[in-house]
Amino acid sequence: MPFYFFLWTAESIEHISQHGVSQEEFEEVVMNPEGEAISRASGNPIAFGAAPSGRILCCVFRRINNDVVLPITAFEVEE
Repeated sequence: MPFYFFLWTAESIEHISQHGVSQEEFEEVVMNPEGEAISRASGNPIAFGAAPSGRILCCVFRRINNDVVLPITAFEVEE
């Protein structure tokens, strides 16, 4: 299980909240992913997984270094 420090900005908090995702949900999925990929559009890492609420989320982020990530966006994935 990876551990990261999250560099939250006002913009990233607002962006994920527009998609109905909380900071806690984002962090849980990124630190406990059920799957990972690379975004074809941006080249950024993507983590997929279940949030504590049970919703399946897709979380896109940028790695600043091995320990720090910058959240970009997140949204619920329809099964």
